[in-house]
Amino acid sequence: MQKSFQVGAKTFVLDQEKAEAAFAAKKVINGRETMCFNLLPLKYQWAYDLYRTMKANHWEPEDVPMGKDIEQWRDTKLVSDVERWIIRMGIGYFSAAEGIVGDNIQHVVRELVTAPELKLVLGRHAHEENIHADSLLYMISSLGINPHECEAMFEDVPTIAKKNAFVVNNSRNLRRDLDLTKTENKQLLAKNIFLFGQCMEGTQFYGLFGMILSLYRQNKFPGIGQMFRYTLRDESNHIEVFRNLFMDLIEENREIWTTEFKEELRATMAEAVQLEKDFIRDCLPVNAVGLAIEEFLTYIDYIADRRLEGVGLNPLNAGVKNPLPWLAEMMDIKKEQNFFEGRVTEYQKSSALTNTSDDDL
Repeated sequence: MQKSFQVGAKTFVLDQEKAEAAFAAKKVINGRETMCFNLLPLKYQWAYDLYRTMKANHWEPEDVPMGKDIEQWRDTKLVSDVERWIIRMGIGYFSAAEGIVGDNIQHVVRELVTAPELKLVLGRHAHEENIHADSLLYMISSLGINPHECEAMFEDVPTIAKKNAFVVNNSRNLRRDLDLTKTENKQLLAKNIFLFGQCMEGTQFYGLFGMILSLYRQNKFPGIGQMFRYTLRDESNHIEVFRNLFMDLIEENREIWTTEFKEELRATMAEAVQLEKDFIRDCLPVNAVGLAIEEFLTYIDYIADRRLEGVGLNPLNAGVKNPLPWLAEMMDIKKEQNFFEGRVTEYQKSSALTNTSDDDL
């Protein structure tokens, strides 16, 4: 079907069938290659919807007041050395980890997907990782922490180095021209998306999130706690971006969804959980903030199984319950009309206070 447009003495003919064929060629991978960023008509509606949600959730670190945090950091009577260690650990780990995630999005996943709306939401995802990294720089400079300590922490603490290698090695293996017509290479990409979305951001971030929020619950470091809650809201969307991307990749390439590959992914999650538990035992003084170590470790099992079930895989610990239900409330920021005093509430849209439901935690 063709449609003609008469503009003065000129006639322009638009071929709708050709346009419809271009739409049909939209795929997660191996789709129509084009330099044009034509989003419409949308094939992956979820990607555009999440992009709009993420955009509405925009926040700036400098709008979070840090006066109380600075006062507590300097007063040895208000905050113990153990509590300072938790803050150092949180800032040190995430200041590098957020960059690893953003780098993988930009230089691996976004380079390989072909549908424009997928590139759009992944671009926003990477932008939010930059905001998170910027917020950590803001925390470091506000508290007067030596930034070299953060770099040394990520390089020199063995359990952190192992978590780092777990994801970085996978990302490096995909930094080449992959022939994505081959099943094994499709599986490499699917594993990368699962690893970063469900294992790293979806599970391995939650040990430190829980520790920081436990301090925040006790009115310790309110500014840092607020920024981590906003980061958690973003992470909930990031997990969903990678979950949907993974599911659509599988749906369009059913040959990769073998029993062996499913077990490989479950084994990958099991490794992620073990690395996170080793990290918690090694670095996090859980009992010092009123948490029982076994409950905290069980919480990691609970989160991991939620991630597995979310992509159609069997859990590692069937029937495990959330031992820390208060964390769900701490991660739900919709309940507070004024999350903090500052300009953020003035320029955020009403949709910015998107509810992070218990299903996302």
